[in-house]
Amino acid sequence: MKLKDIANLIGGEIIGNAEIEIAGVAGISDAKEKDITFLSSMKMLKALKNSKASAVIVKERIEDIEKPQVIVKNPQYAFVVALSHFYVKQHPYKGISKNAYVSDSAFVGENTTIYPFAYISDFVKIGSRVVIYPGVFIGENSIIGDGCILYPNITIREGVVIGSRVVIHAGSVIGSDGFGYVFENGAHQKIPQVGNVIIEDDVEIGANVTIDRATTGSTIISKGTKIDNLVQIGHNVRVGENVILVAQVGIAGSSIIGDGVILGGQVGVADHTVVEAGTMVSAKSGAMGEMKKGIYSGILPMPHREWLKAMSVFSQLPELNKKLRRLEEEIRRLKG
Repeated sequence: MKLKDIANLIGGEIIGNAEIEIAGVAGISDAKEKDITFLSSMKMLKALKNSKASAVIVKERIEDIEKPQVIVKNPQYAFVVALSHFYVKQHPYKGISKNAYVSDSAFVGENTTIYPFAYISDFVKIGSRVVIYPGVFIGENSIIGDGCILYPNITIREGVVIGSRVVIHAGSVIGSDGFGYVFENGAHQKIPQVGNVIIEDDVEIGANVTIDRATTGSTIISKGTKIDNLVQIGHNVRVGENVILVAQVGIAGSSIIGDGVILGGQVGVADHTVVEAGTMVSAKSGAMGEMKKGIYSGILPMPHREWLKAMSVFSQLPELNKKLRRLEEEIRRLKG
């Protein structure tokens, strides 16, 4: 593929030889001859100069490199488009396997593929161009929208509603019972979990994610949200639009996560927490109560800048403690 064809694909302007052949796409350090790469930051300029890549995608022209450049508004997104063109595998239509179980009362849309050993329960509705891999279970009365991809060994429990173009990776469980009990007669009595889960359009859910059904009503994941592997979302949680939940985030029941929130890896969200839209919480931090828009860090969350100051003092505590003891001894001596 010539560089000019890639430029047309990503909507870029070429500086240099537009006729060179491009055979692949790679990061700066991994690129080899005939690859195209991208420059995400000027900090990587030295690495780019040493890269074997034949061309580079940039935001603005760089004067002191010899490689042909493709100038675009957003180099990272252009890189994603190029990667998708070269490497992302398609999901060809293969129809419904004779080794899959599909209830007679289920509806399956046009050009949907169901692989062997999938199980489609009664009154399920599946849209068009859906791909359902082996080992997927879809419970009764669930709805799967158009263009979804369900990777192997996913469990979709009864009554779950999934929008269009949703991708769910292997091993995830959508609609498991919420964790609800009441203590009576010397034992934990289970609270029936009779609600459901609603996943809106264009959501991507990583591997081994669990999203609990609501006690009553719905647990909701709004459109455009992206969920990393091993995330737990409790019953009656509402996750807003375009949220990012990084690996091992845990969100306890009835919490509300606003639009555009980013929760770093292993963030723990206490029950009934409200996180305002646009908030960022750094990895391994806690979230509780009502968190106004901002950047937070720490198990007892505080504004990120204050947390950084606190951490700088924390490392000095042993020496500060010695100074304090000396001062106390000096005061005692003066008083004596």
